[in-house]
Amino acid sequence: MKAIKIADGVYWVGAIDWNIRDFHGYLTPRGTTYNAYLVVDERVALVDTVKSEFFEEMTSRIESVVKLEDIDYVISNHVEMGHSGSIPHIAEQTKNVKVVCTERGKSGLLKHYHGEWDFTVVKTGNTLDLGKRSLSFIEAPMLHWPDSMFTCLKEDRILMPNDAFGQHIATSGRFDDEVPEALDEAAKYYANILMPFGSLIQAILKKLGELSVSPSIIAPSHGIVWHSSPGRIVEAYRRWSQGENESKVVIVYDSMWHSTEKMALAIVEGAAEGKVEVKLFNLKRSDWSEIVKEILTAGVVLLGTSTLNNTMLPTLGGFLTYLSGLRPKGKVVGCFGSYGWGGGGTRAVENQVKSMSLELMGPSLEVQYVPDKENLAKCLELGRAAASKLTGECDEVEMSNMRLHL
Repeated sequence: MKAIKIADGVYWVGAIDWNIRDFHGYLTPRGTTYNAYLVVDERVALVDTVKSEFFEEMTSRIESVVKLEDIDYVISNHVEMGHSGSIPHIAEQTKNVKVVCTERGKSGLLKHYHGEWDFTVVKTGNTLDLGKRSLSFIEAPMLHWPDSMFTCLKEDRILMPNDAFGQHIATSGRFDDEVPEALDEAAKYYANILMPFGSLIQAILKKLGELSVSPSIIAPSHGIVWHSSPGRIVEAYRRWSQGENESKVVIVYDSMWHSTEKMALAIVEGAAEGKVEVKLFNLKRSDWSEIVKEILTAGVVLLGTSTLNNTMLPTLGGFLTYLSGLRPKGKVVGCFGSYGWGGGGTRAVENQVKSMSLELMGPSLEVQYVPDKENLAKCLELGRAAASKLTGECDEVEMSNMRLHL
């Protein structure tokens, strides 16, 4: 296997994981990559490594350029094993290599691998001389671990930010202009991993500006390299971190005997009349990480459930637990659902939404047993109300009139 050149003296030497389908709960139907970058100068630096079982693949790429023992430095931007897992193998085979990381990175690597390595601890603003070129470092705590940092090859304006700007996708193409779906996968990655850290992302983008880091290439540690349009992903991170929403309604539901499903389909029709984008997800048939990607840029989210044991269905309960941990902001949320002899499902959803500090549209729309024409008309109105929240093109619907009991 050969290295892939991304600039003079700079090579991608990572590994492609075509078969992984789950990354600690985040489904990865398109696989992923573990990206490592080789910088060849008077001294040689390897920026990040790969998951340990892919060490030989990485080694074969490195040795298409230099010998493994020629590596002087291994830069560890992040301790997580998908990036640091091959450091012990390199340390064993390259006795004089120095491991460069943050103070927290050193602590994490020692606790993971218990290796007696030659560490060089760096902070924001520190540089590492390679000869004709140099690496500089920017601490980026909680993007997405406390030890995280960015590495910049200053003279070439190549930013290697580890998990920031990445995607879980395995492709034969290495660059953004070769993989049209890269931005969509980047949104999914951001939504499911980095959404809780929006304010920190805004701070690091500001810090990059203050340090005059204007990358011509962004080389993350998962997915493709932003080679032709790095500004595109930076601008996307700015929008996502600031909570900018699109004119989009996302409807997420589960149903026992199709009553809540009938309501959801009627709500879709009403929202679509408002000329907004509408996405509908049945929780039994949909990937949570894909739903969250759509919620990332949705102005309105509608949650539907049948009632079971006086509360919401477990599928919605589990999803809301997952969503709560991601701490979405700036969403308006409405609740709807059906019940039999006793309610409680939508009330439980309302309480969960309140605990997430999200704005409720109003009281839940509830139907007992099976919705009739009058009930479905109310569902249409709920969809129209959701659209009007985004467009302001139709009259607000008084939500308090929507609580129905047959």
